[in-house]
Amino acid sequence: RDGIKIKPILDGDVRERGIRPGMINVPAIAGFGKAVELINYEDAKRMAKLRDKLIDLLLTIPDTKLNGPRGDKRLPHNVNVSFAYVEGESVLLHCDMRGVVFSTGSACYSQELLPSHVIRGIGGSFEDAHGSVRLSLSKWTTEEEIIKAYEILKDVVTKLREISIYGGKK
Repeated sequence: RDGIKIKPILDGDVRERGIRPGMINVPAIAGFGKAVELINYEDAKRMAKLRDKLIDLLLTIPDTKLNGPRGDKRLPHNVNVSFAYVEGESVLLHCDMRGVVFSTGSACYSQELLPSHVIRGIGGSFEDAHGSVRLSLSKWTTEEEIIKAYEILKDVVTKLREISIYGGKK
């Protein structure tokens, strides 16, 4: 905007309106253009269908809540749910031993054992944040893998609730 002074992040000549040195980064622009060309929207549509199937399956598990919106307002590869009466980390560890790998918390903080600030930020409770798991699909994810992941998650969540100190339904 006119009148706003931006301090350069790199020192050098005064080209590019004094914001950064050097010329326009043509290779980066061309690379980005090629990346956009390579986007396969059919893969995204297929992932969205698998995502929706996984969400529908997971929501059949009692006391399970979808975090975030459904449909076009959700990334095609993203599923995030909260399981009441269990810790997401416990679900993660038990599922990992059975071959289902996912994360708890947000992608940028998954190494920390803190409840997801993202879940809290979108209106989820402290308990929702602690019981949340984030599953990511890829263009190689199959329907069989979705069903297997659901079966393992259902079994793990059911067993953890049986021993839960949070008083889940027995």
